[in-house]
Amino acid sequence: MRIPFNRYESGREEHGNVADVLEAEDLNQVVQLEDEFASYVGVEYALATSHGTSALHLAMLALDLKRGDKVVCSVNAHPSLPEVVRHFDAEPIFIDIEPQSYNINLDSLETYLEDNQSKKLKAVIVTHVGGLSVDLERLYSIAKIYNVKIVEDASEALGATCNGKKIGSTGADITCFNFSSHLKKNICNGGMLVTNDDEIMERAKLLRNHAIERDEDSLEYIYDVVDIGNNYSMSELEAAYIRAQIKKQDKNIQRQQEIASMYAKALEGTPHITLPDMSNDEHPFSLYIIKVDKNRDSFALELKKVGIECGLHYIPLHLLTYYKAKYSLKINNFPKALQSYQQVLSIPIYGSMSDKEVKYVCDKIKQIAKTRV
Repeated sequence: MRIPFNRYESGREEHGNVADVLEAEDLNQVVQLEDEFASYVGVEYALATSHGTSALHLAMLALDLKRGDKVVCSVNAHPSLPEVVRHFDAEPIFIDIEPQSYNINLDSLETYLEDNQSKKLKAVIVTHVGGLSVDLERLYSIAKIYNVKIVEDASEALGATCNGKKIGSTGADITCFNFSSHLKKNICNGGMLVTNDDEIMERAKLLRNHAIERDEDSLEYIYDVVDIGNNYSMSELEAAYIRAQIKKQDKNIQRQQEIASMYAKALEGTPHITLPDMSNDEHPFSLYIIKVDKNRDSFALELKKVGIECGLHYIPLHLLTYYKAKYSLKINNFPKALQSYQQVLSIPIYGSMSDKEVKYVCDKIKQIAKTRV
């Protein structure tokens, strides 16, 4: 049996939406997606982009990030986060993690902000690893005290909630989504930037298409350029497909939570394996991250041999060649992230997994765990 790390399945609605675009019957899919997404999340504005990284880059543009500015993020994040910051010749600042959730450690964040107050400190980007959020009320309180913007990376938190509100509507200045996130590649790309801030959305809309302005009362080919933007636009075909996918997301999360419970029950007490905390009812389990205390990579290779693909979320940023050299970072600078990195392993979990596939994964994990010494 082969169990991929992720699987996307298309149904009638995806095919129907795409066919409408190909037959030129409905060329307003992007606008419809933006309206539907804003309603789904419960936010005032949603702006579709070509990719999740585009949404993050556009967010930095909307915040008017400049050379020498500083943006704080978790050291346990996808490289796209510090990458978009560096494209502005700004400086990413890394913070260690909370070892149970793998998210940014709010105590460490607050300590850094207290010790490094500066007008150059523009924003904090917070990643919700596996879709599980940090204590958002505390995060927003910290941001208010130290006058920094909060940008949430919700690449793994589509449809996730915190205190009953969907991520994206809980109080961040900007939230960015990715419809083809790291190791969970979709058959199309796409991202979304959401906000309740009129000025941020106005600027993001302008910059999404080369900062081009047109006079609606003039000829269509007459335009002006009023700033430096780029092309971050999503295609109609991508929007058509994603629209149908969004409608299934709540059901997918419900199934992921069922699978997480199945994993927890079947793998309880397995030697050398630590399971994630199941106490938070709102955890969407976009990722199911276990810890392997005996040679994680060897364990993953054994799973691969029996057809089970795994993931890693993430390689800490301070271990990557560019950031290690650029900022003279040492391997022990972020001990909690380092310790977690040496053990964490993401195993398959997604809405279309069958009970048979879940049982197969559990059986093989238990079988391999017995061979660890």
